[in-house]
Order: sequence, then structure tokens, then C-alpha cells
Amino acid sequence: MASQSIKRRSTSEMTMQRRNLLLGLMFVSPWILGFLSLTLWPLLSSLYFAMTRYDLIRAPVFIGFDNFRELFTEDADFGLVIRNTLIYVGLSAPLGVITAFLMATLLNTRVVGRSWFRAVFFFPSIVPAVVTAAIWQFLLNIQYGAVNGFLQQMGWQTVPFLSNPSLVKPSLIAIHIWAQGSAIVIFLASLQDVPRMLYEAATVDGANAWQKFWNITLPICTPAILYNTVIAFIAGFQNFTMPWLLFGNGGPSKSAEMYTMFMYRNAFTYLRMGKASALAWLLFIVIVVFTVIMFRTSARWVYYGGEK
Repeated sequence: MASQSIKRRSTSEMTMQRRNLLLGLMFVSPWILGFLSLTLWPLLSSLYFAMTRYDLIRAPVFIGFDNFRELFTEDADFGLVIRNTLIYVGLSAPLGVITAFLMATLLNTRVVGRSWFRAVFFFPSIVPAVVTAAIWQFLLNIQYGAVNGFLQQMGWQTVPFLSNPSLVKPSLIAIHIWAQGSAIVIFLASLQDVPRMLYEAATVDGANAWQKFWNITLPICTPAILYNTVIAFIAGFQNFTMPWLLFGNGGPSKSAEMYTMFMYRNAFTYLRMGKASALAWLLFIVIVVFTVIMFRTSARWVYYGGEK
């Protein structure tokens, strides 16, 4: 009798577990269907198209790794695009993170009008990209730009920010640094999480402002620095909107032709969808490798509260 009662109880529990599982799957089924149809299927399709010759009109023809081979051996523009992208990412990402951290440090002090300054520095990050491009195109234009107008009034020569190949990438980097509001907010939250008692103990020990910043503020903010650095590098590799709006044709001597612009052109201008898919997968691999390296090496310099 006891064994039969235990069996019935276990059967009832298994039935209840199955019912709960089915009920849970029913509630999450919209997300599962969306993930399968809008994420997983396009991802696998792009992997297949990367190994085909496909122009969106005729059926794809499987060609193996020829698209990748063509990029590295036959495409003359691929090296230029890689160089432009690496220069932009290698400068814009660290400079943006450093600038955002320094601005957040200043905004975390008791400066007069602190709330107003915080709003001003955050505002550029919520301005639509089209508006931002229009503003900077007006400011940097060599003929009617406000910056060159000011230089002329001062008796100085105008600067071809948008037409000189050597000044195109510095101009894009300056625009990127200008819109660091989101990173500043994250750094502000991290700075306000630093225990006050550490500063008080450092003061008692005779530490100056720089020693407090270097030995207390910076180490405790390293998790936020890691996060913003990874996000900045990923966003740099995926940068498309601003170069496209300012230099739709790639800029003078193709100095603004970034990786994503090159990929977009192959897909929707030249209808080389297979080659564009290969470019997308190469970018995916680069971003994954970079992110893994950052997190694998973070244990050497990132401090997490509670660690011993």
C-alpha cells in the first residue's frame, strides 16, 4: 500500500512538472518563435550565403570559401577599408572612454551647476544621428561652417575638415568623443558607488588627491571601464551611420570608407550578397575574439568588490 501511494504521488508530481513545463513554454513561445525566425534563421542563412554567389535575383550558387579568398587576395579596397576601420577604432574607442571617465570625474565633484552640466553632456547621446550629422556638417563645412567662419574672423586660414583625407578620421573621432553621454552616466554611477570611508582613511594616511584617484577611484571603477571599453570597441567596428551621412561616397580618397559601409555597398549597391555575408561573418569573428581577449585578460586589472 505504501509503495503504491509513493508511486501515485511520484506520478502526480511528474504530471504536474510536465504541465508546468508546457505552461511555461506556452508563455515564452512568442519569444522562442521570434528568436528562431528573426535571429537564428537569418544567422544560419547568412552563413550559407557567405559560401555562395548570390545577387538577390538569381538562386544562390555554392562556391565554398571563394568569397573569403577573394577578399584577402583580389579585392583592392579590402585592405584600405581594414586600415581605415582599425585606425578609427584604435583611436576613437580609448579616447572616448578616457574622455568620458574624466568628464564623469569632474561632474562628480561639487561644481556649481552640476545638474545642468550633467544634462548638457548627456544630451548629445540622445540626439538622432541624422541631426548630429547635419549639425557637424554645418559646423565643419569649409565654405559656410561655423568653425571656419570663426577662424576667418580671427584672421586664420580655413581648415578642410571634411575634404582633406588626413582630417576626415580625426573629425569623425571628434564627433564620437563629443557624444559620450551614455558612458559618462555609467561612470558617474560607478564613481558614486565608491565608499566614502576609503577616501577618509586615505586622507588620514596623508594621501593627496592624485593618490586617492589612482589607488582608490580608478581601481574601483575598473568594471565600468571594462564594460565601456568593450562596448566602445564593438560600436567602433560597427560604425556606419555617421560616416555614411557625412561621406556617402566614402569621403576624399575613400578615407572615410569604413568596414560596415563597404559591407553595405557590396550587399545593396553591387548586389553581392554572398560577399557581404562573408564580410559580416569576418566582422563577427573579430568582435568575438576581441571580446574574449578583453574578458580573459580582465582578471589582471579589473577589481570586483568583495574579491579577496
